[in-house]
Amino acid sequence: MKQYHTLVKNILENANYRENRTGVDTLSTFSQSYKIDLQEGFPLLTTKDLSGYRWNSLIHELLWYFSGEEHIRNLREETKIWDAWADEEGKLDTAYGRFWRRYPVPDEDSQLPGETWADTDCKWVTEEEDGRLVFDQIKYAIDTLNGDNPDRSPNSRRLVINAWHPSNADVSGLPPCHFTFVMNVQNGKLNTHLTQRSGDTALGIPFNIACYSLITKVIAQQTGFESGSFSHTIVDSHIYCGKGERGEWYRENLKELKSKMREAETNEDYLEIKDWIQKNAPEQEEPYDHVPGLLKQISRDIRERPEMEIADKGVDELEYDDFKLKDYNPHPGIKFAVAE
Repeated sequence: MKQYHTLVKNILENANYRENRTGVDTLSTFSQSYKIDLQEGFPLLTTKDLSGYRWNSLIHELLWYFSGEEHIRNLREETKIWDAWADEEGKLDTAYGRFWRRYPVPDEDSQLPGETWADTDCKWVTEEEDGRLVFDQIKYAIDTLNGDNPDRSPNSRRLVINAWHPSNADVSGLPPCHFTFVMNVQNGKLNTHLTQRSGDTALGIPFNIACYSLITKVIAQQTGFESGSFSHTIVDSHIYCGKGERGEWYRENLKELKSKMREAETNEDYLEIKDWIQKNAPEQEEPYDHVPGLLKQISRDIRERPEMEIADKGVDELEYDDFKLKDYNPHPGIKFAVAE
């Protein structure tokens, strides 16, 4: 998918060297954006293999989002993707779906004079066992798109699903990276725009593209629209470049790397830059340096996108076997270590 390759190139041509909380340094840029036409096939990367356990993780994570659970006790039976941020009981100090499906409504004592909030008279508000009120943002969007919202039409510009709560983000071990998305109907097609505060280009972004494209397709099927486009803005779009001396090497050689990237024109040029790094940068046991792997990836020819079939079910009825990936023919996988 050319948009992803362009993203990688843009970062490596314009990057700033930045240290961060993980201890693994990054090459970072501010505000990258692109748009993908979902009519051209399902945007699962073909320049590295995302099938097998990766696909298994992606689908189960999406179903976990839809579940609204605040824990990963069920999710960890299928994937370890969130284990590093959960306690022994599987509880998380933040969870995407928990806010998607159960966003907290302030109680009366917390509301300021003049504010207006939905209560139990609203069809999208429910009362939890402890008496707290929560708002189901996913159901609100689906009902509005279906014409089942008396106050909004499917053309509403208020179809915003938000996973960010400032007081939670201040203390959370890992607050949401892809924190808000907006759905918008144009010419009979459902489009989704995702805003992401932080994006791990090698590991996270390919999952984000696939996940939100699936969300668009699922909700489009349930509301009678065609899938339109997925657009994506990443505020801090970064590539991890290694720990300690390996990371420092990039600080010292960033100007030359950027120059080489701007001059590169062919697949062979990217492989030559990869070889230059491997020959000159200090060795590191784990592949925390994602730059060589990404250079290898963008040196590969992009293959035709696969097709995606999803059972026409509600978000609460979907199961793993309802997602069928067809005609996926990727290049071999590339190993990247997770910076936690």
